[in-house]
Amino acid sequence: MTEIVFLVEDDPDGGYTARALGGESIFTQADDLKSLREMVRDAVHCHFPENQTRPKIIHLHQFDPNGGIRQPMR
Repeated sequence: MTEIVFLVEDDPDGGYTARALGGESIFTQADDLKSLREMVRDAVHCHFPENQTRPKIIHLHQFDPNGGIRQPMR
């Protein structure tokens, strides 16, 4: 696997959640987007301890509740 995609959503209790799409059971949350990026990176490293199997690219797509469209995060 060379890439992994996460869906980012607003958490009803505040902050954000991110969950991996495509079959990997990876989930994390944080108070702000900067921290969420760090938490996602850490979760991917924990889920894929071997560097050879770890995805090299992590995509974060934020869900737009108004249109339901996933927007790539910058």
